[in-house]
Amino acid sequence: MIDLQDPGYCPTLEEIGEYVRNGVFERFCAAVKGRFQAEGRVDFSSCSLERGWNVKFKKSGRALCTIYPKESCFTVMVVVGKKEKEAVEAMLARLSPQVREIYEQTREGNGQRWMMIPIEDQDSVYEDVIQLIEIRRGVGRRREEQKTGID
Repeated sequence: MIDLQDPGYCPTLEEIGEYVRNGVFERFCAAVKGRFQAEGRVDFSSCSLERGWNVKFKKSGRALCTIYPKESCFTVMVVVGKKEKEAVEAMLARLSPQVREIYEQTREGNGQRWMMIPIEDQDSVYEDVIQLIEIRRGVGRRREEQKTGID
């Protein structure tokens, strides 16, 4: 078994999946890769809240989400910034009670909410996280189109 706290050994995505021991982890990673054409990178975080190896998904240099693995589940961090706030707040009533509560309890700092959302099953919380990433990706896509002049 791998030690996610050991900065000296970088686990593979497959090893992290074995550590989590929950097929939802693999399905979530595959969904983010496929739906958003995002690349996942295993990265070590020295952050005191979630120290250890995690998986960061980025598209065109923009962070979409970070996955913090645990045994039998994982937590997904999605940042809701100034540009995403209006769209997220417009859909809050349609989100699961758990995700609404996380949004409301997450403090805003510098115009951002760093939402930490635990996932155990492929349920409404899972689907909500995918929708939040969709909003984040949409904002990034619009910015790319503005740079290139694409409408």
